[in-house]
Amino acid sequence: MEDINKLVNECYGCINKPCQSGCPLGNDTTGFIKLMKEEKYKEAYELLCKTTVLQPICGRICPHTKQCQGSCIRRFKFNSVEIGKLEAYIGDLAIENDWKIPKNTDTRKNKKIAIVGGGPAGLTCAAFLAKDGYDVTIFEKSEKLGGIIEHGIPEFRLDKSILENTINKILELGINVETKKELGKNLDIKDLENKFDAVFLSFGANISSKMNIEGEEKEGVFGGNELLENKSFPDLNGKKVAIIGGGNVAMDTSRTIKRLGAKDVTVIYRRSEKEMPAEEKEIVDAKKEGINFLFQTNIIKILGKNKVEQVECIKTKLVQKDGETRLSPVNIENSNFKLDVDYVIMAVGSKVEENLVNSLNLELTKYGNIKVNENYTTSNPKIFAGGDLIGAKSTVAWASKSGRDAAYEIDKYLENK
Repeated sequence: MEDINKLVNECYGCINKPCQSGCPLGNDTTGFIKLMKEEKYKEAYELLCKTTVLQPICGRICPHTKQCQGSCIRRFKFNSVEIGKLEAYIGDLAIENDWKIPKNTDTRKNKKIAIVGGGPAGLTCAAFLAKDGYDVTIFEKSEKLGGIIEHGIPEFRLDKSILENTINKILELGINVETKKELGKNLDIKDLENKFDAVFLSFGANISSKMNIEGEEKEGVFGGNELLENKSFPDLNGKKVAIIGGGNVAMDTSRTIKRLGAKDVTVIYRRSEKEMPAEEKEIVDAKKEGINFLFQTNIIKILGKNKVEQVECIKTKLVQKDGETRLSPVNIENSNFKLDVDYVIMAVGSKVEENLVNSLNLELTKYGNIKVNENYTTSNPKIFAGGDLIGAKSTVAWASKSGRDAAYEIDKYLENK
């Protein structure tokens, strides 16, 4: 408790609230910290509930240094206020004391909404609609809700009991759940459209992207998303593994593989360390755990007779291209070298399942995501979408924001209808 009080008192309570601007969800950071200073912890939780329902989760796994804490005014002279720790603390208190998520009304509205996908976007959308009295049902393909948080975040980063308790608190709002229901198999989009007043799609984009390089089809090449989700890793004892990518999936995969007995794990990233999209803390932890890093290095070929034996890499330099704000990696001629590896894990991004989204008869973007307007409405006015499915930024907070904001738009749609 002393540590929490110390962290709380580090906040200046800035009037212009730069930390709030840095939070994708727009949480009233200085507001809830002020209430904590006054030991009004339940009120602090209720204030956070106005913008988020995933406090214990976001407080632990969000890239705080790139979001709220990265905007904290203290960073210019001292360390930023550890907002994530404070948010997680309040969320944990809510679970411990059984504080309820406040409802906006106790009146049940005679409108039914289907949420397809129980990840952060779907859970948040369901919660904000249920708070407004709507009859909400979540359809989830797995046995458990949580999406990427349940199936993609390793236990060492997030205790699954915390996730379970957070989800239960959301379901206490009166949300119905049907698990083992998957679009294209035992769930039909037309049936949902006929039975419900609105549909929100948020089943994610969990197919690992490919680099389309020579040798990528060889035995021993895996997708990071699939390995984390299905937990079906090959025998890693004493093996050498190359992880391609620089995001949190690359960090989670590399650290998991190291724990499963791999001898050498090397993360290969084509830009510099400071440009890695992964949370700084995850990079630091990975280094402490013995993960190797090759920065400004590109993989151009996977070698081996039938299975992976080596990867051919090339060094890169970062250059400013016209019209681009981010430095671009360019291969350095004649800087090629080879690494002996047993497995290659692709963690260079993810995409939606092509056959599934094509079967929905909705307009898509050029990247294969479901196209929505500023109101999260698809080409079918009754169907909304959010999260990775529409190409939202791949963090829990950004996915949650799309779910929450879509809930506002669904409410407007149904009220006007």
